[in-house]
Amino acid sequence: MDVLVAAGPGLVADRRLLEGTTAAECAALGVNGRFATAADVPGLRALLAGAGGGRALVVLPGPDPAARRLMETAEDHSRRTVWLDLARVGPLRPAGGAAHLQGRGAGGLGFAIRHAVHRLRHPARRIPYGDHPDQWGELRLPPSAGAGGRGAPVAMLVHGGYWRTIWGADLMDALAIDLAARGYAAWNLEYRRPDLHGWDATTGDLAAGLRVLRKVGGPLDLGRVAVIGHSAGGQLALRLAADTRAVAVAVSLAGVLDLVEGDRRHISNGAVPSALGGSHEEIPEVYAASSPLARLPLGVPQIVVVAESDDPDLVDFGRRYGEAAGEQAVCLEGPGDHFAVIDPAASIWKATAEALSARLGPGEA
Repeated sequence: MDVLVAAGPGLVADRRLLEGTTAAECAALGVNGRFATAADVPGLRALLAGAGGGRALVVLPGPDPAARRLMETAEDHSRRTVWLDLARVGPLRPAGGAAHLQGRGAGGLGFAIRHAVHRLRHPARRIPYGDHPDQWGELRLPPSAGAGGRGAPVAMLVHGGYWRTIWGADLMDALAIDLAARGYAAWNLEYRRPDLHGWDATTGDLAAGLRVLRKVGGPLDLGRVAVIGHSAGGQLALRLAADTRAVAVAVSLAGVLDLVEGDRRHISNGAVPSALGGSHEEIPEVYAASSPLARLPLGVPQIVVVAESDDPDLVDFGRRYGEAAGEQAVCLEGPGDHFAVIDPAASIWKATAEALSARLGPGEA
């Protein structure tokens, strides 16, 4: 597979840095990568027109309005294209199913390359569960789906990012692909984040994203559903389990599991009160409903995963939560940083997958 990274005119970024990121990410993914800069909008159009059908595209349109309008018109490349804005520009809807990432700075290029490759190598079925552009999930079925008449167990994935809109479901692509290969139906959920839509919209979307599985059809075993959340998504996953009691197991991967203490410690520059709409002293009832530690016992089996080299506060939250949960939770701790828990090659994820299989039952890939 080839990847073309195309930068539009006027992009404010160091070319050597972007070239180096392109080379490193493509090497890690085992694909051929090329970085090219267009001097003007016709040049950018020519780069896109010259990209072959089997090539993944990452396009940094830059500030030129005519270049940005290509996001609305370049449908020939839409399904294999990721548009990337280094700065936060607000939600956009590129033409025909293309993806848009924004606000992650220069490091966002690595995420965009990975997302483009995953989309092309392992296509998913995108299913809306509401009218808003952020109300959708991507379903990846295992190779054996439907074989033998038994439905596949479902792994519903909830991404993190401290509840901020710049982070999205692309963070869980690799895990979704890995779970599908293990025999699970991977349901990677996007949802409205509270920084733009409020806390009730976020929690409501999680519940709606779970309910829509009943209408998806296909070979799904809805008696074996795991909800798996990373970071802030770990909090959302465990709250969903407590609210609905409709899942067989809830998994926290480096989750933010004590929101009251998270507020007190001002983690991630005040991410907790920003998401929930106030401090634990101002809205104690919201914290009581939302903090997994406050919801114990959840009434649902749990797997709580802690990475040893993670943010010390998240390690603290995970360990204390695991102790408080007692026999309801299987607690795993292993080497790695905050993202090792969603890296299919990491030993801590492999241990998690084994624990999931023991609790939920194996897939049949």
